[in-house]
Amino acid sequence: MEKNALLILNPISGGIDKTEIRNAVESFAKTNAISLHIFETTGEADEKKIAGLFKKLSSDRVIVVGGDGTVKMAADALEGEDVIIGLMPAGSANGLSVDLGFPTAIEEQLAVAFGDHLMDIDMICINGLKSLHLSDIGLNAELIKNYENSAIRGKLGYALQAVTTLTSFEAPFHAKIKANGKTTQTESKMIVIANSQKYGTGVTINPMGKMDDGKFEIVVLKNLDLLVFGKIVSGNMPLESGDIEIISTDKATIETDIPVYFQVDGEYCGEETKLEVRILKHEMKLAVPRL
Repeated sequence: MEKNALLILNPISGGIDKTEIRNAVESFAKTNAISLHIFETTGEADEKKIAGLFKKLSSDRVIVVGGDGTVKMAADALEGEDVIIGLMPAGSANGLSVDLGFPTAIEEQLAVAFGDHLMDIDMICINGLKSLHLSDIGLNAELIKNYENSAIRGKLGYALQAVTTLTSFEAPFHAKIKANGKTTQTESKMIVIANSQKYGTGVTINPMGKMDDGKFEIVVLKNLDLLVFGKIVSGNMPLESGDIEIISTDKATIETDIPVYFQVDGEYCGEETKLEVRILKHEMKLAVPRL
């Protein structure tokens, strides 16, 4: 058991109070004679502060209380360091923990976060931005843009925007994908760059996804009407229908004929016509559940 740990807590992630989680981590540390230092993010130079604090404390483990954005920030701050990251999911979209089957009870999450079952997680670099699990262009990115601008939050707000976006989405865009020495030309309504299998909602979009295999998948959704969308949401990926194509690779270029909405790990990033994508192998050592 580690004797020195750094707790990174994002007080605003997910819009939920972190007091119970913080108290649980502090109690666990005290019971197990772990010296715990707590850092609360503020949005101002957090990465630089975390990197400096980590070097000063020489922590054995870093515990992150927040969503995927906080995990990614911690990984960036600790890049190149030999450190284990433990996760206490507390964001609005906890895609990483959903995909890896994290428990929901705080006591069980603590056992995982301080446990010894580890995975060397890959990340993806897209136009210089790091992606932890799922990024995409097209329909879902527009959905996220609409959701961020809507007044209704939570699952209801997301569901309302999903229906609105699906029914109002414009004609497919044309994409040219270069990967594995081949060029694929295709019409598409959405292209997913996937390091994992599931969105934070639990919907499986990439059945082939493994977060430690040195590859990512490009999932091309050529048709995404309400029928196909319903099949995906219900867990019945229509892989044999011709509506979906999956390309597994470690490097790719994606070009579109028009500017297309783009999102990274649930954060809208604007419009793009070209994406340069490459794998970042074993970028982060994460404590994960035994499944």
